[in-house]
Amino acid sequence: MAELENPNVMTNLITFLSFLLQKVAESNDVNCRFQPQKISMFHGLTRPTISIQNYLERIYKYANCSPSCFIVAYVYLDRFAQRQPSLPINSFNVHRMLNTSVMVAAKFMDDMYYDNAYYAKVGGISTAEMNFLEVDFLFGLGFHLNVTPNSFHSYYSYLQREMMLQAPPSIAESSLSLGRSLKVHLCFNEEESSHQEQQLAA
Repeated sequence: MAELENPNVMTNLITFLSFLLQKVAESNDVNCRFQPQKISMFHGLTRPTISIQNYLERIYKYANCSPSCFIVAYVYLDRFAQRQPSLPINSFNVHRMLNTSVMVAAKFMDDMYYDNAYYAKVGGISTAEMNFLEVDFLFGLGFHLNVTPNSFHSYYSYLQREMMLQAPPSIAESSLSLGRSLKVHLCFNEEESSHQEQQLAA
C-alpha cells in the first residue's frame, strides 16, 4: 500500500502496534497465573529491559524491509497465537517473537533482505538462537506464510479502525488510528473475506 511508504504513517503504525502488543503481553502475564502456559524457545528468563516500542522501532530502523512486512508480521503473530493457544504472547517472549516474525515476513515478501545473523544482532541474540527461533516459528505457523491481498487489507483496515478508537496519547490526533478495546489481541477467522473477530491467546 502506497500510504505505508509515508514515514509518518509508519511511525504511527509502529507506535500503535507496540501499544497493542504491550496490552496483549500484559493481559497474558495476568492470565498465566490462572491458566497453564508452555515455556518455548521464545521465552526469556527475565523480561527484557528494552520496551516493546523501542525494540520495534529498532527493528524498523535497521531491518530496512518493505513497510508491508510489519503488517504481514502482525498477521503471522495472530496466526501463531491461533495455532498455539498454549504459547500466548507475553512479556517474556514478545521481543523474540516480534523480531522473528518481521524477519520471516521480510524473507517471504521482499526480493532483498538481511540474513539471520543480521537480525540476530538487531534483536540482541546469537545467530544460533535466531536460527532455532525461525524454525520454531515456521513450525508454529504450520508454514502458512502466504497472505492474500484480501487478508492483508482486512488486517490493515482493522488496525486503522483500532488506531482511531483507542490510540495512545502520542498518536491520538494522528491521521492513522485503530478500534474497539482488545482484551488480548485481534484474531481473524482467516477465510479471506470474513472478518470475524475473536480473542487471541488467553
